[in-house]
Amino acid sequence: MKDLRKSSLALAVALALVISSGCASSKVVQDQEAWDPIEPFNRAMYKVNDIGDRYVLRPVAVGYERGLPPQMRNGIQNFFSNIRYPITIVNNFLQGKFRDGGRDTGRFVLNTTVGLFGFFDPATRIGLEENDEDFGQTLGKWGIGEGPYIVLPVFGPGTLRSFTGNVADSPLTPLVDVTTSDVDIAWALWSLYQVDKRSRLLDADQQVYEAYDPYLFVRDAYLQNQRYKLYDGNVPEDDSYLDEDEAEDEAE
Repeated sequence: MKDLRKSSLALAVALALVISSGCASSKVVQDQEAWDPIEPFNRAMYKVNDIGDRYVLRPVAVGYERGLPPQMRNGIQNFFSNIRYPITIVNNFLQGKFRDGGRDTGRFVLNTTVGLFGFFDPATRIGLEENDEDFGQTLGKWGIGEGPYIVLPVFGPGTLRSFTGNVADSPLTPLVDVTTSDVDIAWALWSLYQVDKRSRLLDADQQVYEAYDPYLFVRDAYLQNQRYKLYDGNVPEDDSYLDEDEAEDEAE
């Protein structure tokens, strides 16, 4: 049993390198440029995480995608989305989005019951669309800047604000908040969550690998995504994360 636990822990730690290769972060300042004051350190951590992803997580994610039918993968994705949904509900209310909070509460209850613990998604079929909120976004709504961009081993990229948000959100998800007696189940759930999450990013791998500077490509893509979520899709037109070509295309 001890050997099994050690093996599970080793696998979980290895899989933890997943998030590393696919994300980055920034600081919302007045000029809206990415704030990356420790870029040499971040690049080193990016390389460490990228090695872990290429030789551990990605092969597992490819096997996962090939070995499970789409319907089963969709069910697993729905399950993880549902057990993390209290994060969205709580942060809706913290941001003053009371209508969304009520609708999302209904979505969570419906999918947990009728949807069999979230493996099915009847809520979307009746018009209760999925939202995505977290405490990092809540801090942004309260006017708190992102802070410096940081890449950490295992935890991957983020900003001071997003990492703070993750810590605040952690008690709301069983992926990290479980009893000591269920530690093996926690590691198994967390590992499966990371593999499932990585499998949904496989189609983007080629773009990253072919980028002139993968580090900057990933960082800027992540920053744009964070701003998109912060503004609920209504990103201001002066978004300087867009490159010049994209800005010209939008102007046209």
